Amino acid sequence: MGANGTVWRRRRRTADKYPTRGTARPEGGRRSAGGEAPAPIRQWPFLAVLGTVLAGLLITLADFRIGLLVVGGGLIGGGLLRGWLPAVGMLAVRSRFTDVVTYSLLGGVIVLLTLMAEPDPWLEVPFLSDVLRFSAG
Repeated sequence: MGANGTVWRRRRRTADKYPTRGTARPEGGRRSAGGEAPAPIRQWPFLAVLGTVLAGLLITLADFRIGLLVVGGGLIGGGLLRGWLPAVGMLAVRSRFTDVVTYSLLGGVIVLLTLMAEPDPWLEVPFLSDVLRFSAG
């Protein structure tokens, strides 16, 4: 209280001088199931991709080529889910188009490079083989 009985109120400070306004979730970023469902059910597309990629990484301990094919396939599957389903939860990071292109392109590159990996490549693309040999030294 002040000297004459007035109540002092603190001014609230904003976190930013210029707060962000109008930021929305990515298209399709809402939950796959209603809020009453358990978290794994609401986020099943994200968990499916994450589980596939983690399984692929574990498989690489036994056979690197098969494991990396599973990892690439998981990312391609993530691109398909993002493009096909209307709501994918945390799998949605950017716009739908950008997510589909990013997941599919990264998965495709992983699969392509895995098929070309030495020793005994399963796929030989002369142009890409020359690029890889040149870049590796």
